[in-house]
Amino acid sequence: MSRILVCDVGNSHMVFGLYAGEQLLGRWRLSSKRHGTADELAWQLHGMFNQWGQSTTDIAGIIAASVVPQVDPTLAEACQRICGRSVAFVGSDEIRTGMAIDYKHPREVGADRIVNAVAAHARHGAPVIVLDCGTATTFDVVSPAGHYAGGLILPGIEVACEALSARAAKLPAFSPQPVPFGIGRDTISSMQIGSYWGTIAALDGIIERLCAMPGYGNAPIVATGGLS
Repeated sequence: MSRILVCDVGNSHMVFGLYAGEQLLGRWRLSSKRHGTADELAWQLHGMFNQWGQSTTDIAGIIAASVVPQVDPTLAEACQRICGRSVAFVGSDEIRTGMAIDYKHPREVGADRIVNAVAAHARHGAPVIVLDCGTATTFDVVSPAGHYAGGLILPGIEVACEALSARAAKLPAFSPQPVPFGIGRDTISSMQIGSYWGTIAALDGIIERLCAMPGYGNAPIVATGGLS
C-alpha cells in the first residue's frame, strides 16, 4: 500500500504523520525553526524515518498545511532530498479541498483552519465546530450547508501568560497548568488558577454562544491542537 507523509507546520511545532491508507505508521513533532536550514531538517527527517524503521524511498506523496511561510521552502527542499518528492501545500492552487469558503477574502484563511474544517466535516458531518488550541486559539465553524463559515481567533493560553508576565513588572514568569479551581494563596498559584480557569470560562462561553446561533444547537465540538 502506498504511503503518504503529512505535515502540519504551526508557529511552535511541525507535526509529521506517516500513513498507509488509514493506518498511522509513525508520528513526530519538531520545533518550527524559522531560520533552520534544509540540511538540518533533512537530517531530522532522516532520523524520524529510521526511528520507526521506515523507508524514505517509496513515499507516494507529501502534503503540508503551513501557517509559517518562512519554513515552507526549507520543508520543500528537505523533503525533496530525503523522499524525492515535492510537497503539495494546502491553500495553493494545486490543492482543492472541495469545501466552499464563505469568507470575505478566502485566501486569508489559514491552511490549518481549512484542514480542521474539512477533517471535522468528513468525520462528523455538518454543522460542526472545531476548537484548535495552540499558539493561537481558533474556532472554525462549518455551516449546516457544509461550508466553511468562518470563526474566531483569540490568544492561546501560553501566549496570554507570557504577555502577562512581560507587561506586569512584579508578576513572575510561569507556566500554565491544569489546576483545581480555588482561591490562590500566593502569586504563582493565583496566576495559574486565573489563567487556566479564565481560559476554560472563555472557551465555554464562546461555545455556548456559538451553539445558541440558529442552526448550530446540535453541532459537535471537536478539539485539536497541541494544548487541547
